[in-house]
Amino acid sequence: MEERITLGKKKREELPEKRKFSRRTVLSFFIVLIAIPFTIWFGWRYGDRNFYIVSLLIIIYTMIPFFLVFEKRRPQARELVILAVMCGIAVASRAVFIWLPHFKPMTAVIIITGIAFGAEAGFLTGAVSGFVSNFIFGQGAWTSWQMFAFGMAGFLAGLFYQKGLLRREKLPLCVFGGVVTMCVVGPLLDTCALFTMSSVITPESAAAIYLSGLPVNAVHTSATVLTLLLVSKPMFEKLDRVKRKYGMLEA
Repeated sequence: MEERITLGKKKREELPEKRKFSRRTVLSFFIVLIAIPFTIWFGWRYGDRNFYIVSLLIIIYTMIPFFLVFEKRRPQARELVILAVMCGIAVASRAVFIWLPHFKPMTAVIIITGIAFGAEAGFLTGAVSGFVSNFIFGQGAWTSWQMFAFGMAGFLAGLFYQKGLLRREKLPLCVFGGVVTMCVVGPLLDTCALFTMSSVITPESAAAIYLSGLPVNAVHTSATVLTLLLVSKPMFEKLDRVKRKYGMLEA
């Protein structure tokens, strides 16, 4: 009886700790929700064809919270290599379907990375993949928006998984991937179109842009869900094996 009471007290004491955000996570929120959107807006408002500068700034921003993972030790080369590999897989998955407009399995790969290696790694992978893949699809003012949108998918996946709100089972993953792609990634990309294609933003022009983006977002969502359904389990198994073998990305 006393043991049960003691265990109950321990569980209640642990709950507040689980709800607290680390310094790294708070910094990530600031960068993702304030610094990056402000940089994108500033570049759009006051810059002229400076999308490369904005894109590089976003990559630098995302590296700051990611490297805080290693505040207690030095990063190992293989930890950076595996993220480079995930970025390569994400870019390749987008390039392979260049013949099928708007079908982007890349978002699913980014979500898997965020769950496997954390929110910061997920955002970094999404941002870098968006930037690099546009050397194939074309750079422009939309690049920074795509980096932000894809990065958000990885960041939210890692955050939800860390807080126990997302599991690795196929059904929860597919639902999460579909919702994030349709309600976060897609609307962010539509917002880019709104700012870059409309000389004057009105409720009518905004409604037209977002409504016209629904079919595009639906195709993108189907790619994310299908990819998560088919490859999430084998990819998690491979990544978990690598993490256990090399002790990677452990703070």
